[in-house]
Amino acid sequence: MAVVGNGRASGALTEGGTSSPIGHDSAVSSQTVSRMPQMPPVTVPSAPPVVPAVPAAAGVPAVLPLRSLTRVVSVHTERHLEFVDITDEVMQVVAEAGLSEGFAVVFSRHTTVGIRINEHEPLLLEDMARLLEQMVPTGDYRHDDFSVRTVNLTPGERINGHSHCRSLLLGASETVPVSAGRLLLGGWQRIFLVELDGPRHREYVVQVIGG
Repeated sequence: MAVVGNGRASGALTEGGTSSPIGHDSAVSSQTVSRMPQMPPVTVPSAPPVVPAVPAAAGVPAVLPLRSLTRVVSVHTERHLEFVDITDEVMQVVAEAGLSEGFAVVFSRHTTVGIRINEHEPLLLEDMARLLEQMVPTGDYRHDDFSVRTVNLTPGERINGHSHCRSLLLGASETVPVSAGRLLLGGWQRIFLVELDGPRHREYVVQVIGG
């Protein structure tokens, strides 16, 4: 059971409400992409004009203007159940944002992908994958009964009811504090995109907000 991967990521940066095209992995086959439901484009609302820092009064620190930066990152997973370490990519977005204090949100745009923080240790990743398989085994799911299901069907529909249920246990996002321009992760903490229905082309969003 292979459960860990680094993936190959590419991204499109948006700042101050101006969006640029979402990057795609050249290794993604047309067959894989065709099996995915069409994802709506990310719309980043226009940012307010930058306001200069308010001068500090006696004994009161200056107030930094609020800024944000959003990046949509594409990754191609290689296995049905896989932990992809995306920590370095998230750190890069934080560095590009140039913020001192704030937080970073990492969000999955899929219903069969989780975002979780845990330790990057190969045997532990195998344990966690095995736990997911034991808690939510493959089997008889109403979602996979195409003789009665009529909603959200696409060409090449997958048998993936178990993947959706596993995603429900994991959650779709994590929020990490940022201080002095760095993620305040613990010594062993890493951020994982958890693929539950691969291999597929995936997208996750990193949004950094602060001053």
